[in-house]
Amino acid sequence: MTKKEYEELAALVSRYNEAYEAAEPLVSDYEYDLLMQRLKAAEAEHPEYAAADSPTQRAGAPVKREAGVTVEHDVPMLSIEDVFTKDDVLKFVREVRARYPEAAFSVEQKIDGLSMSLRYEDGELVLAETRGDGYVGEDVTLNARVIPDVVQHLKTHKGALELRGEVYMTEADFDRTNRAQELLGKKLFANPRNCAAGTLRQLDPAMTKERGLSFFVFNVQRADDASLTASHTAGLAVLADTEGIRVVPAKRCTTEEEILSEIDRIGESRGELGYDIDGAVIKIDEVQIRDEFPAGAKYSAGHIAYKYPPEEKETVIRDIEVSVGMTGRINPTAVFDPVRLCGTTVTRATLHNQDFINEKQIGIGDTVLVYKSGEIIPKIRRAIPEKRPAGTENFRLPESCPSCGAHLVREADKADVRCINPDCPAQLKRHLINFVSRDAMDIKGLGTELIGVLADEGYLRGIADIYTLREHKDELIEKGLVGRVKNTEKLLAAIEASKSNDPARLLAGLAIPNVGRTSARAIMGAFGSISALMAADKEQLLLVPDIGDITAEGILQFFADAGNRALIERLRDAGLNMEAEKKASSGVLAGKTYVITGSVMTFANRDAFSEYITERGGKLAGSVSKKTSALINNDAASTSGKNKKAMELGIPVMTEEAFLAYVKSLEEADGA
Repeated sequence: MTKKEYEELAALVSRYNEAYEAAEPLVSDYEYDLLMQRLKAAEAEHPEYAAADSPTQRAGAPVKREAGVTVEHDVPMLSIEDVFTKDDVLKFVREVRARYPEAAFSVEQKIDGLSMSLRYEDGELVLAETRGDGYVGEDVTLNARVIPDVVQHLKTHKGALELRGEVYMTEADFDRTNRAQELLGKKLFANPRNCAAGTLRQLDPAMTKERGLSFFVFNVQRADDASLTASHTAGLAVLADTEGIRVVPAKRCTTEEEILSEIDRIGESRGELGYDIDGAVIKIDEVQIRDEFPAGAKYSAGHIAYKYPPEEKETVIRDIEVSVGMTGRINPTAVFDPVRLCGTTVTRATLHNQDFINEKQIGIGDTVLVYKSGEIIPKIRRAIPEKRPAGTENFRLPESCPSCGAHLVREADKADVRCINPDCPAQLKRHLINFVSRDAMDIKGLGTELIGVLADEGYLRGIADIYTLREHKDELIEKGLVGRVKNTEKLLAAIEASKSNDPARLLAGLAIPNVGRTSARAIMGAFGSISALMAADKEQLLLVPDIGDITAEGILQFFADAGNRALIERLRDAGLNMEAEKKASSGVLAGKTYVITGSVMTFANRDAFSEYITERGGKLAGSVSKKTSALINNDAASTSGKNKKAMELGIPVMTEEAFLAYVKSLEEADGA
């Protein structure tokens, strides 16, 4: 390998490592491990290539946190060196026994999550910290305190104690969290490890508690109590027995046969655990002996991790089912002959979209290779073309929604196909939640849980049904679905009051792709009424600031649908306001367009700031363009994101304080 090839490989591994630590992996663990092995081999062959900052010498990624506190570890939180064959395991064991013939070993699950250390002083939890780069991590104490498995008050062990373990998410909590994300129209997490890492490192303990994290202790980092630091497995047992601390299942093994047998047993149990593991850890059980082995810059001493090879098996696709997600996305799913992977039987795998199907050359009857991504999610690696039956063709997605029959739309430059019918039964709850949200019709009292109840009971089969709930008032009170008389009347009054909302809120509630609160205000400011918008052509739409080709096409497609036009008529008949209040175009900011980014300081929120600008005749846009008069950002010195775009276009970047001073000067001049 040339030095240039080595440098390119090192840069690639660094990029993948940082993405992994940021809970946004770009490749599978297996692919990453193979690249790391190549890098180590290159450095072994050419030691002169290796730099001090090589990925092989780093335990993790640099700590990057927009808010919160970093902390230096008392005991470095280093990585475990991975091995991939049983021969490598035996090599490690024999090297240890060459020096200590009676050495025993602990074999335990390698939990796939985020490493965290807990510091206790006199029995009280005082600090929880993530690994970070191995030497400096993040203070996540507030989030750790809401994890049920984290013991905050010790009954027996006083003095100084530091424990290290793994924060992870069970499959059940992961599925529940992703269902909530989908219902709210938010991005789904790729796997439980990503979700656990993102949840622990965000700054809201309430969100941590709501999503649900779990924690295993797998090591005593340091302790004043000698009963915890003689034998690793005995120390974990003491913590479990005396403090009720949840420790990783660990077995003390004295022979090579026991070690290999336990590795196999853990591997065979992967599909039955309810959480993800990515290997088995083999540790020297006698802590004092372990500490006598030198630690490297990246790897801690006295243990290794055996990584299980990914399983792949052939099966035959018998059917391809098409369903509609709550966001309107069309989901093709392959149904195949049962295969056993990672301890469980799987019969289904997503096919993602038409591009994926075409790329993999997949049709009903094809033989495919199936594997489990992250040991959990069944996926199709590839089709086996030589086993394709005569006459088999690539599967084609339907042109109409399988749930409601509406015409399906593929957004420009995107692979997914969607149903954009707001009353589609498959995505009803998500559309209802969006419609009543604060950024849309802002109907207080009609929250996610109540929407679910009313939809399940048959009272809400579409958005317009919200405005027919008054007809069922007595039934609602009798069943207690909303509450009793007072709560029901309060909700119905809020629904009635929403009819007079500005039509920009109505437009934002229709879930038209790329039309949110800000763009809806700009659109209604340009057209004045829903009717005028429905009659607009693409050329007219493109005249609106911040409306590009994709958004314009989305609007045209939405109003071209007969079902959507019927929905607008039902809402009009129900008495909803379809005409924007005509405001004088005068004002000190008339003819100017602004973009707000980042946090606001003077106003309660960004909406309040936006109203301040529109009341003075200004317009708001969501992104910087040549039409932008100024970008308002309290981090005006930043050189990234929208600031960078503004500088490239020569658009002024102003802090909130500077902007308000500017407006004040205009108003003073206007009144003079």
